[in-house]
Amino acid sequence: MADRFFPNVMPDFVAEATAETQDEEGKEPVVVTQDPLMKLLSMPYSSLSQRFKRAALDLKETITLETWGMQQVQDFTLYCGTLGTAFFLFRAYLLTNNNNDLALSSQIVKACDTASFNSRDVTFLCGRAGVCALGAVLAKHASDEQLLNYYLVQFREIKLPRNLPDELLYGRVGYLWACLFINKHMGTGTIPSTYTCSVVNEIIKNGKELAKSGRCPLMFEWYGEKYWGAAHGLAGIMHVLMDMDLKPDEVEDVKGTLRYMINNRFPSGNYPTSEEDKKRDVLVHWCHGAPGVALTLVKAARVFGDKEFLEAAADTAEEMWSSYTEPKLLLAFYLIELTSSYQRERCMEVITPTHCSKGWEVWLIFFLT
Repeated sequence: MADRFFPNVMPDFVAEATAETQDEEGKEPVVVTQDPLMKLLSMPYSSLSQRFKRAALDLKETITLETWGMQQVQDFTLYCGTLGTAFFLFRAYLLTNNNNDLALSSQIVKACDTASFNSRDVTFLCGRAGVCALGAVLAKHASDEQLLNYYLVQFREIKLPRNLPDELLYGRVGYLWACLFINKHMGTGTIPSTYTCSVVNEIIKNGKELAKSGRCPLMFEWYGEKYWGAAHGLAGIMHVLMDMDLKPDEVEDVKGTLRYMINNRFPSGNYPTSEEDKKRDVLVHWCHGAPGVALTLVKAARVFGDKEFLEAAADTAEEMWSSYTEPKLLLAFYLIELTSSYQRERCMEVITPTHCSKGWEVWLIFFLT
């Protein structure tokens, strides 16, 4: 465990410093402290957010150069590959309205389109659907009707294999997430319910079938293991299902599944990796454990209005803060996860964990948009 995690030594709370002096009008307040971390955390929120914004945008050129400098696509996916750079530039465009970011993002997506053309993977994060969905949204922002129609036609030609799993990274809800992304940015009904209803029905059917022998209303497998986390398990699947048109009994199944998870979490507030691994409280990742579950619980509190989900999300956020986390995600990860759990409604969705070739810096842009 010590090889992969480190304890959080940050203070639970740092009060904003009262800036009694400023170098010049409009400059950041002067915060008197010797510790660089405390100086950063003591800054007023408005100054701190602007500092993060500048840092994220300053890193943009470096990230793009390191991940797209050779203009070659070895891995086209959004999750681990070149499409992550395109998505990063798209988020930067939404923040700054810089058309250069939009154009470069579109160029990268075009290369990913070629690289993924014969791919049988169908999800937003790891498949062809992510390329077509992002391409369509970029074309809409660029007012390129021909390109927009091309990507939408390509998206609608994606066929889901019969043996597809149900999880987020490689499965059915990963495809549904791409549908939701298109409809969010292009208007409800761009991908009509005729494309999604049958997929939702298949997911619900599979979940009920596997849950017959247990106490959880819905259960799913990935490579023979019943995962709980956001990447391969219950948290990710429930998160996407909450955005779909569900029957009343299906809504209750989703609620019941979340309650089952809450009632069977670890005393620490963390969540098991899988149904088969309820004794090892070791993973606090977005993929497995509290971070992914927290985001789903916050969304459940918003969608259903049930206080129990908000309280469980707060408990989970406390575990994320007081326990351990992966070194690569650093402060940006904490800011995204904790503020989404406690404060910022615009972060109340699974923020795409783009492990983009060289840098964790992409998290900063996601925090700001």
